[in-house]
Amino acid sequence: MKKLILTVFIIFAFTGSVFAQPGGLNLRSQAALIMDAQSGQILFSKNADKIMPIASITKLMTAIVVLDALLPLDEEIFIEKADVDVLKNTRSRLRVGTSLTRQEMLRLALMSSENRAAAALGRAYPGGIDAFVEAMNRKAFELGMGNSYFVDSTGLNRTNVSTTRDLAKMVSAANDYDIIREFSTTAAHAVAFLGKDRSVQFVNSNNLVRSSGWEIGISKTGFLSEAGRCLVMQAKISDKPIIIILLDSAGKNTRIGDANRIKKWMEIGFARKVRG
Repeated sequence: MKKLILTVFIIFAFTGSVFAQPGGLNLRSQAALIMDAQSGQILFSKNADKIMPIASITKLMTAIVVLDALLPLDEEIFIEKADVDVLKNTRSRLRVGTSLTRQEMLRLALMSSENRAAAALGRAYPGGIDAFVEAMNRKAFELGMGNSYFVDSTGLNRTNVSTTRDLAKMVSAANDYDIIREFSTTAAHAVAFLGKDRSVQFVNSNNLVRSSGWEIGISKTGFLSEAGRCLVMQAKISDKPIIIILLDSAGKNTRIGDANRIKKWMEIGFARKVRG
């Protein structure tokens, strides 16, 4: 009987159910990864190579491709009917006919996860959306994201997929762009539309950027029914840059709870090292 219990325990452990939650770190996200941003060392992983829908985390790659193309950021882009989401029917405050600069579209796509802004950025790329998606997948290949695939610039399509291990590479690459760091962590931004007497306030989709307890360098959230709630960040914890990837968090606040659990786990770990 003891031998049977031992055998079951070993099988259970090697499936990842035990080893995926070391040192008291119990995360509710279905897949997670914590990486030292400087050394590239993986500090924690859970289902790191499971290919999953990534929802609006896709917009980080959208921003990278736009910036790599060196397109003029002050060029005006109009929201067209083609930018309206007919797949998930998500709402937007950017009406058809709205004109904003490419820079403003980038800001809204990154900080507020504005789908029409992201769609317009892809459509306004030289060669159109097909060329843009091709560039997204080419960039993923260059970054070594072998388990990732993109089909649009918004992330609304569930076939935008990746793994936490791949996404850590994308977040690391995104950290090299000053604009992505700034726009993805902007807490709020007022947009003045042409011909309007008032501005419209947009807020960051990640509440943690407004928390004094966090020092965040890169941030992006995502949500689809097929993807759950997702969150990727590069943040300093105990003065050490850490990349955090959380996919498929059930419940509205689970990804935030997991991020705070990771922060506490890391801080306790660093404290132990100092005392040791």
